[in-house]
Amino acid sequence: MSKIISLVLPPEIAFETEALEKEVAKSLHSKDIENHKIRLLKRSIDARQKATKINLSIECFMPDEKSPDLIAYKIPEIPLPTHAKTCIIVGSGPAGMFAALRLLELGIKPIIIERGKDVRARRRDLAALNKNHIVNPHSNYCFGEGGAGTYSDGKLYTRSVKRGNVKRILEILVAHGAKEDILYDAHPHIGTNKLPNIVSAINQTICNLGGEMHFDSFVSDFTVSQNRIQSVIINERKELVADGFIFATGHSSRELYYLLDRKNILIEAKSFAMGVRAEHSQQFVDECQYKKPERGQYLPASYYSLVEQVEYKGVKRGVFSFCMCPGGFIVPSATATGEVVVNGMSPSRRDSKFANSGIVVGLNPEDWEKGKHKSALSGLEFQRELEEKACKMAGNTQKAPAQLLQDFITKKVSANLLPTSYQPGLESIDMMELLPDVVGQRLKIA
Repeated sequence: MSKIISLVLPPEIAFETEALEKEVAKSLHSKDIENHKIRLLKRSIDARQKATKINLSIECFMPDEKSPDLIAYKIPEIPLPTHAKTCIIVGSGPAGMFAALRLLELGIKPIIIERGKDVRARRRDLAALNKNHIVNPHSNYCFGEGGAGTYSDGKLYTRSVKRGNVKRILEILVAHGAKEDILYDAHPHIGTNKLPNIVSAINQTICNLGGEMHFDSFVSDFTVSQNRIQSVIINERKELVADGFIFATGHSSRELYYLLDRKNILIEAKSFAMGVRAEHSQQFVDECQYKKPERGQYLPASYYSLVEQVEYKGVKRGVFSFCMCPGGFIVPSATATGEVVVNGMSPSRRDSKFANSGIVVGLNPEDWEKGKHKSALSGLEFQRELEEKACKMAGNTQKAPAQLLQDFITKKVSANLLPTSYQPGLESIDMMELLPDVVGQRLKIA
């Protein structure tokens, strides 16, 4: 019968297979570890004390015991029958892809409609965006095969315990090319450089099993009859009919929300967070967290988190770090010309000399509806106005407005900015002149 043991070890032992096996043997009081099979169940880093330790949970199998497969999920092999019901999925991001996989399991044919291009063609548009500041409204960091998920780092952890079977999702990703360590690391991460191939592999599975993928297919309209969507219109000319429809378009596809509104389909405004990207030297973050000048060869690039409740004009709102990217870089994520918005991501090795994190303020509809006509779409307008203002203040290119953190707090335009990972470049401005007070003042206090 297998046995689960817990160990707390220094990094040079925890991350070295042979040294780790010897520690497991000691714990089992066994001299013969070679015939024992072990697998990691959980691995986390504890840097709270002066000496960083690694917490491990390990399952050990006796020599005569058969260990189970590392992952239970297997890619199905039997395609759908030709008479299967159909469901159109608008958007090929993570939500759309996993919806398609689930539909296939239920015997329903998914037809994914994606406004952008496949991964290979998409790369050229990203290069034009970074180098020449050219925004393709249908192919960018948000739109295209895999959606924003293809170029959004691949952090895979949640604080929620009500998200369903998270392990199954991780196993599907491993089955399509992700490293097995995402199954046991406390903060699993795939990496921006690995995700394109994984996304393509998942879509290939969907097609192999009888699903369809349609790129360069923008939903310009849809038909409604008897209080039910009947079909979608692609690129203003082609009509597709299905038994069901899923809209998995993400938060950036504003056109769809305006279309829903025009069709008198009920939509509701929801709370969201807005803020800035803070960029640091990765060595600085490592030194703060690991409490030594160099992290060494075993410890990964370190991360941090910020959570603070801030009161401004008698109203409390949360200010928190979001999508912290150790050893990463910042990229332009605009989806339209004349707008600037940025995102952060990390490659699998997290080996950039920079770290960055979103620092954002939680907002509710009353924060952006003051003095304006209330509408479910007014949050989108609030977002658009700020992104257009950012573009204008930074010179009407994809340069990003920027300011040193200390200068932001003391309301001083930075005379010089630090080196950055953001390829289009930075423009020094007073960020308080850009940000709404409900955001800027709370960021300053936090």
